[in-house]
Amino acid sequence: MAGKKILMLVGDFTEEYEIFVFDQGMEAIGHEVDIVCPDKKAGELLHTSLHDFEGHQTYTEKLGHNHHVTKTFAKVDPADYDAVYIAGGRGPEYIRIDKRVQKIIRHFHEHDKPIFTICHGVQVLMAVPETIRGKEVAALQYCEPEVTAVGGVYIDVPPTGAHVDGKLVSAKGWTGLAAFMRECNKVLGTEIHHGEAKGAKAGARRKSAKNGNGARAAA
Repeated sequence: MAGKKILMLVGDFTEEYEIFVFDQGMEAIGHEVDIVCPDKKAGELLHTSLHDFEGHQTYTEKLGHNHHVTKTFAKVDPADYDAVYIAGGRGPEYIRIDKRVQKIIRHFHEHDKPIFTICHGVQVLMAVPETIRGKEVAALQYCEPEVTAVGGVYIDVPPTGAHVDGKLVSAKGWTGLAAFMRECNKVLGTEIHHGEAKGAKAGARRKSAKNGNGARAAA
């Protein structure tokens, strides 16, 4: 089965790990990811942020590595995509008021396509409340009042966990990316099978031959 096309919605100072790790991980297993930002064109610079917990009452914020937009926002047709992913960080708080972003999100909801959100990404869904009304959704804990205010059911997953409600996959933050991406791939119908490493049998035979008399070498 061919890989899927995923639309990633970001803004300036979106969380860097939630861009880089998701993009590269999904591309590695055959999916195509387009990274778009309102009013930016393909190739334009995207500034990111890095949030961490370092012993304070809340997270710290630092400049992340620069990335770039891979598709011109004005050319996006949501009908071309199998799923939408909203990365967290600072970007969601301002792109959510963009009517064009809301229209894109509404397309995926109305056509029953997968919606993936992590950390503050849920803020974009709050602007299109029907996407989470009556549904269970995880996010950074500070988003709980906003989630419940629009009728969503906030789920407090572990930092390394993820949550699935139908085709809605969510997680608390970048520490949960492994679980989050695993669940996203399940929803996309992606199956990964682990076979024997290439050359493993031949390598074992060579080791056995070197020992002589048919003795087997320890791994």
